[in-house]
Amino acid sequence: MKTYLESLQHILDNGETRTDRTGVGTLSVFGIQQRYDLSKSFPAVTTKKLAFKACLSELLWFIEGSTDERRLAEILHGTRDSEKKTIWTANSKDFGSNDLGPVYGKQWRQWETNRSVTFKDETVPLVIDQLQELIESIKTNPTSRRHILTAWNPGEIDQMALPPCHCFAQFYVSSDNKLSCQIYQRSCDMFLGVPFNIASYSLLTHMIAQVCGLEVGDLVHVLGDAHIYLNHLEQVKEQLQREPLPAPTLWINPNINNIDDFAMDDFKLENYNPMESIKAPMAV
Repeated sequence: MKTYLESLQHILDNGETRTDRTGVGTLSVFGIQQRYDLSKSFPAVTTKKLAFKACLSELLWFIEGSTDERRLAEILHGTRDSEKKTIWTANSKDFGSNDLGPVYGKQWRQWETNRSVTFKDETVPLVIDQLQELIESIKTNPTSRRHILTAWNPGEIDQMALPPCHCFAQFYVSSDNKLSCQIYQRSCDMFLGVPFNIASYSLLTHMIAQVCGLEVGDLVHVLGDAHIYLNHLEQVKEQLQREPLPAPTLWINPNINNIDDFAMDDFKLENYNPMESIKAPMAV
């Protein structure tokens, strides 16, 4: 994760102070690219603890196509109890509903078109399962340049609790049968969010590679507005004083060959011994 830490330092040294939607304010730079070789290790931050289960549960929630924040709690905690928090709880309260609107899972699995189909004598909107179509495309036409997954739907942005931050991903199958993923993230909370996003898309790349019978290649992370919130500056400085430790590896249940069959118990981070967490408030 040296690349990530270097980006933190770059923003501290070169970022401009900007106002933002949350009212907290940020130090920001525009346009950073990071690359992680997933075949060598799993890019989990070691200079503080990654909330791996929270990250994994959110990804499984996306894959399920759910937009219900309490369903995310159920995946993570095993209960919909209102006392159990998730990383979307604050957004849910701010939005005023457990249903967060047509966020990531809806766009990935049920992208609505302006066309209709008739099913059992009922006319309904034609929806596209982007994720399943992506997997079929990778399997049947690996050299295609159209292996795309997008969450940015301009026609539904105003209905979402939070517009997608990581909004576009492209996948690439190399001649040695390795799957790489490049994502574009428009808004990048460098201290709290970005380590989470790196881990999430690394997980997704591993999962898609497995169900397609491929090995993993690189995760390429393109960051648009890369920022450190002004109330995270001291935490970032503390993190930068820590020396990174060896990265872990990822174990996935090898018996899973369908993207919809993965569950929490099918994943383990092996040899992950991070330093203690560094607490910071999330801007909402």
